[in-house]
Amino acid sequence: MKELQEYKVLKRYTMRDFVDACAERYAGICCLETYEKGDGITYAEMRKRVLSMASYLVSIGIKKGDHVALLGESAPNWAVGYLAVTYIGAVAVPVLPDFSGPEVEDILNRAGVKGIVVDDRRLPRIHDFLLKSDVEVFRMRDLFHVVKEPGVSLDKDPGYDMIRRELSAEDKKALAENVPEEGDLASLIFTSGTTGKPKGVMLSHRNLLWNADVSSDLYVKIEPGMQVLSILPIAHVYEFTTCFLLTMLCGCTITYLGKPPATSTLLPAMKKLRPHIMLSVPLLMEKVYKGAVLPQLTGNKTLAGLLKIPFLRQIVYTAIGHKLRVTFGGRLRFFGIGGAPLSADVEEFLYKAKFPYAIGYGLTETSPLVAACSSSKHYLHYIGEPVPGVEIRIEKDEESEGDSGEILVRGPNVMMGYYNDPELTAEVMTEDGFFRTGDYGVLDRRKGKNLLAIKGRKKTMILGPGGENIYPEYIESIINNENFIQESLVIPEEGTLKALIKIDYDAFREKMHLTTEDVKAEAAKYLQTVREKTNKRLSSFSKVEEVELRDEPFQRTPSQKIKRFLYIGKKKNAEDDKKEE
Repeated sequence: MKELQEYKVLKRYTMRDFVDACAERYAGICCLETYEKGDGITYAEMRKRVLSMASYLVSIGIKKGDHVALLGESAPNWAVGYLAVTYIGAVAVPVLPDFSGPEVEDILNRAGVKGIVVDDRRLPRIHDFLLKSDVEVFRMRDLFHVVKEPGVSLDKDPGYDMIRRELSAEDKKALAENVPEEGDLASLIFTSGTTGKPKGVMLSHRNLLWNADVSSDLYVKIEPGMQVLSILPIAHVYEFTTCFLLTMLCGCTITYLGKPPATSTLLPAMKKLRPHIMLSVPLLMEKVYKGAVLPQLTGNKTLAGLLKIPFLRQIVYTAIGHKLRVTFGGRLRFFGIGGAPLSADVEEFLYKAKFPYAIGYGLTETSPLVAACSSSKHYLHYIGEPVPGVEIRIEKDEESEGDSGEILVRGPNVMMGYYNDPELTAEVMTEDGFFRTGDYGVLDRRKGKNLLAIKGRKKTMILGPGGENIYPEYIESIINNENFIQESLVIPEEGTLKALIKIDYDAFREKMHLTTEDVKAEAAKYLQTVREKTNKRLSSFSKVEEVELRDEPFQRTPSQKIKRFLYIGKKKNAEDDKKEE
């Protein structure tokens, strides 16, 4: 393990120290803004608003240790709200914006929140709940405290301005009495999960800020004033730690897209902002690859011919990579990819094209970063080395094979535990303080490095007929790289493997010159071809026996992972229901 260097930017790991240090270092630099909304604020203004709101919260009875939720799209006021809550040692409860009304209510009740910062779009989901509860409402649009009274409209009532107040002597005294410590709970995050009910992950000030601070100069050289384009929910710890805390520590300007990252909104924003830094889940890059890159590699006869000539192959890849960087604005230095496995084919292209991508691995429970690589030095099909100060241990069990085993993690980034669930906490923590990730991987000690590779999720791993380990994510990555395939899910069924596949009907119909009536039947035939091609790349025990065409997209968590538990065992459940009838 590398020697640990702490406190690179900060003197203490608390959100109060974070706000004060950033404002002092980068006072006049634009800190937060929304694309084309003209709502940008400097680091100095950010601190002024945080202090004003923090003192207001104390004045209405919210104090150190109390819980306040945040529900809404990524925006400057989301960030100010979070920092104000944690500045006084209260606990922020970030809620992913795609959670349904009942899910949000469940989280608010389980967390025992005293207040919620909510945006206009999510307010109707929980409007009735708020009116009948004791939860204080803070409108995200303008950071006004809305007083709930009969006949008052929560979205229109002017309420009380929390961020443009002048601090009195009493306010300053109240702030001095509510000071967070490094080990205090900062974020209570209910994970979306792929296996059912969300768990409340408790992350301390030290967990989050240590992870951001220690990583601040490891993977890319960041300079004050660099442009960050944020397209993922800030409520997700991957975006929060890496694209918010880390980049603010370095004095960047963070611009929130303000809309879902569809091509029609993302491309103009990248062209205008010309970001230096972005983070994404693999799904976005895989769509870019399949929609813009793959057609050039396979559909252009000239390029396809040049790729067959060894000494010209790299020139072609470099040219396409340059064109891709121009599409992203031309200044990109770091394009972080995490949250789910990246398709092997897509990574190989990015590697050959010298695109400044970087793979990261982590979980909500690890704040999140565990291991990563830089945007200039990759180890193909490996994540990279552990973050300095983070220990990784590979633990063999009955289901592991070869050098692989469950990835265990220990370090200052590991959570405090699951909220109000000591039994579940005990299940995932070893006696010597390692967190059980539930992921299988290997540590490959080559060239003096300690490289981590992920094999798959322990819970999604399928046991083959002879006890072999089958990782469905790997099979899905092969299927998803075929033409017209939008997404797939490999599940066990009666001792065999079945692939549920959704294709792009419009593109398939146009390419194959089909009528609307014929497209579905031809698509079903095409899936058999995909199955045969896929099986040629798989071992005998992991071949797909059946494919099924899906019309509807898979249900996903807010972090874009497919909810596997909804599809596994579906046939058996249906048969059981029939028997009962």
